[in-house]
Amino acid sequence: MDITFHSEFAGFELGQKKRHRDWIRAQIRERNKQPVAIAFVFTTNEDLRKINRTYLNHDYFTDVITFGYGEDDRISGDIYISVDQVRRNAGEYGVSFEEELRRVMSHGVLHLLGFNDSNEKERRRMRELEEEALNLWSTGEGDG
Repeated sequence: MDITFHSEFAGFELGQKKRHRDWIRAQIRERNKQPVAIAFVFTTNEDLRKINRTYLNHDYFTDVITFGYGEDDRISGDIYISVDQVRRNAGEYGVSFEEELRRVMSHGVLHLLGFNDSNEKERRRMRELEEEALNLWSTGEGDG
């Protein structure tokens, strides 16, 4: 299985890569799925907006866009994250950049797992699952 992290954002490099990989694997395996190939791409607001326009016909900023390629229980995909927007969100929600980044990373993984957030009920469920993922990180479960 391959979980990769790519930064197209100058000055940003994800720390604790092994721990992040283990944490992501734990989230996927909790749902009885098999992680196969997941690429996280950290980029700018402008670049993510271009992707949003080109592939989703949406002309606005967002924090994460997920493209899933997996089949059945095999989870694969690309998760694009705007470092700019994560910083803004962290300030707006009064949380650390790292916590908000992990929330957004988890949100992308949840989309790969088949969860959606197109209505209020789905959004509430996604928030609950994001909280579970953040708790998994803070307790160190899934490490190693």
